[in-house]
Amino acid sequence: MKVVFVAAESTPFIKTGGLADVIGALPKALQQDGIEMTVILPKYRGIPKADRERMTHVAEIVVQVGWRSQYCGIEFIYHEGISYYFIDNEYYFGREGIYGYMDDGERFSFFNRAVLDVIRALDIQADVIHCHDWHTAMVPLLLEAHYRHEPLFSQIRTVFTIHNLQYQGVFPYDNLSEFLDLDNRYYLGVEYYGKANFMKAGILYSDHVTTVSPTYAQEIQTSQFGYGLDGLLATLGDKLTGIVNGIDTLIYNPENDPYIYTNYRSNLEQKQSNKIELQKELNLPIAAKVPLIAMVTRLVDSKGIDLVIRVIDEMLYDDDAQLVLLGTGDSNYEAWFKELMQRYPLKCVSLITFSERLSRLCYAASDLFLMPSKFEPCGISQLLALRYGSIPVVRETGGLNDTVHAYNEFTGAGNGFTFHSYNAHDMMHTLRRAVSFYHQPSHWDTITQNAFCGDYSWNISALEYISIYERIMGNIVEDELL
Repeated sequence: MKVVFVAAESTPFIKTGGLADVIGALPKALQQDGIEMTVILPKYRGIPKADRERMTHVAEIVVQVGWRSQYCGIEFIYHEGISYYFIDNEYYFGREGIYGYMDDGERFSFFNRAVLDVIRALDIQADVIHCHDWHTAMVPLLLEAHYRHEPLFSQIRTVFTIHNLQYQGVFPYDNLSEFLDLDNRYYLGVEYYGKANFMKAGILYSDHVTTVSPTYAQEIQTSQFGYGLDGLLATLGDKLTGIVNGIDTLIYNPENDPYIYTNYRSNLEQKQSNKIELQKELNLPIAAKVPLIAMVTRLVDSKGIDLVIRVIDEMLYDDDAQLVLLGTGDSNYEAWFKELMQRYPLKCVSLITFSERLSRLCYAASDLFLMPSKFEPCGISQLLALRYGSIPVVRETGGLNDTVHAYNEFTGAGNGFTFHSYNAHDMMHTLRRAVSFYHQPSHWDTITQNAFCGDYSWNISALEYISIYERIMGNIVEDELL
């Protein structure tokens, strides 16, 4: 089977969030299971120079963006067994950053159209085109509207994955005709309060829709998490599947991680040496027996930062614990955590930045990992924390609910601590409960070994995706028989 992934970002080339981690890791897992993988991405200016220099120029074509004839260069890299094609256009992608421009509707309309033109120009044989988030959501519709009649495209099936429903790609309705040469035959499949909604089109015109955890698949069918598309999503039935994300366990491996002070597998004494060294580096009191709580997060409302602000003063004042926060985001949150560090210089360090090295150290050095998200489609941080033996304290939402299971002191089952209501004192009670077990070595050893023994790879999830590909490919045979 041949599958083409289409996405706006991917490690190791360009990354703004968890989407890039998925696109960087999942194709490798699928290829290991016998799927022939190709990935198509925009060629951004922000891609490291070393990667841009090793790209091979394959071809150049012209892509029609409405009445405009736009240049499209095709660059190629063969990386870790995967074929990567990069769509080159300086006008659209030769900018700082990836998203947030006023012409994103036009930029990604070009990208969606270019993807199909590149497949045609290079005669890429594909059984399935798998599109990710709104930036690629028009590919299934364009396939039906402009390409399905061609032999190369006649049997292709499509999968669309929702990574975060909050961002849908909503633009003026005339973008459809202006940039994509689509008329009002497609009105009902795209229209959203008088505008064009790219994600809606991806949901309706793809053969199958997935999202990044089973719990999130249920949540997005409700008004609280559906962001206006809950009614549509609730009609999909078994066309919608939630598959939990994994992580690249070769890259994120405490046994050989080059960023941490001491490598370890499941030895808590070796893990603790990372804690002591990080305390030294951050000028915190060296205290091996004091629980170190870490947060590696974006400082935004959806990450539950308001809950932390509400009660963390009380906890740091009353309890013997240390807090290390690493992240950037809203300026008011950044300022608040800087002030928190000034109030508790011996208990708190706020690192208002992002560093891959510091993030790995936080996972390796911390005893507890706090993640009280308001919503979390899947979450990667809790999986990384578990991989490094830092015990998550999370709210039961989205992928957090599917991957972190509350510790049961009577059975010894569970790999973390959870709370249900979006309530600051529920969070604090759960965090204090976790700290109480930290001070009970027999329980703590059980919890951490449960964490270390978990499988956080893409192995199981990759098989679930393959099952979906096989199911929708089977529909071709059924159609032909009918």
